[in-house]
Amino acid sequence: MGKDRLPPLRTLLFFEAAGRLLSFSAAARELACTQSAVSHQIGWLEADLGTALFRRLHRGVALTPDGVRLYEATREALDGIGDAVTGIRDRQRPGVLNVATDFGFAAGWLLPRLGALRQLLPELDVRIVTMQNAIDLRREAVDIAITFGHSHWPGCEAELLFPERVLPVCSPAFRAGRAPFAAGAGTGAATGDSAVPADLASLPLLHLESVGPAAWLSWGDWFTLHGLAMPAGGQDLTFNNYPLVLQAALMGQGVALGWSPLVDELMRDGHLVALLDRPVQTERGYFLVVASRRQPDERRDRFRRWVVEESRRDSGRGTGDRDV
Repeated sequence: MGKDRLPPLRTLLFFEAAGRLLSFSAAARELACTQSAVSHQIGWLEADLGTALFRRLHRGVALTPDGVRLYEATREALDGIGDAVTGIRDRQRPGVLNVATDFGFAAGWLLPRLGALRQLLPELDVRIVTMQNAIDLRREAVDIAITFGHSHWPGCEAELLFPERVLPVCSPAFRAGRAPFAAGAGTGAATGDSAVPADLASLPLLHLESVGPAAWLSWGDWFTLHGLAMPAGGQDLTFNNYPLVLQAALMGQGVALGWSPLVDELMRDGHLVALLDRPVQTERGYFLVVASRRQPDERRDRFRRWVVEESRRDSGRGTGDRDV
């Protein structure tokens, strides 16, 4: 097919995002446009091809058989373009390893360890790319990702670093001023036996904002897992990245959900304490992810081994070293 027979490439980019996310609104957020703009581009493409590419559902969309065929072809073409771009960039920036992760993991786990990494691998030039949304290594110009979710990333190999393990945390001063939690304040010990999950319903909660359905445990999920309804709130605060959530907790603004290992150092130092020593663990977690199609890369492999060893060292410490 000649290029004069191809739809506009911009339209195919809109289609790929909608097909991957199965949501016009989610595609609009990713592409920084309106939902109507996505709908218009898809409508134009369907009219040009003379066939429906999506089935409109009550929530989201689903690909039709023709839509699946076009999506697979578009995805393969974009993967090829991505591989070529990555190869060109690698040649222009030899020795640079591009690592993608979210704000919370970068600030709470990776950055404090970069000094040790420099000592171990002084020749390795690491560039940290942070993003709060889902990371797609087939599209992003990165070599390796430490990302949160389930174990499956299409076209990638994933290795679990840390399972999702969550505790409600706050500053020692915040806990000291609120019964029945005050019994354990400042002692480093677990809170009093009288404290139960329902007691958190009256406290100001600190939320991490999510674009679309949350990939991580939300406060609503936490209350549901304890058989409770989500409180109506009124004093709650919401932030669009996790370091801000933790900063608000450190300043005594409310209670945050604390993910291990992101809060472990703050708890060991006594800057944060647990309101309840009842961690919730899910099937999700932080994974080290690399694209299956990438060429062998000694820099990436050495960084990968270092991260895995560090995560195992942290996991081996357990919770015994933490002040909860």
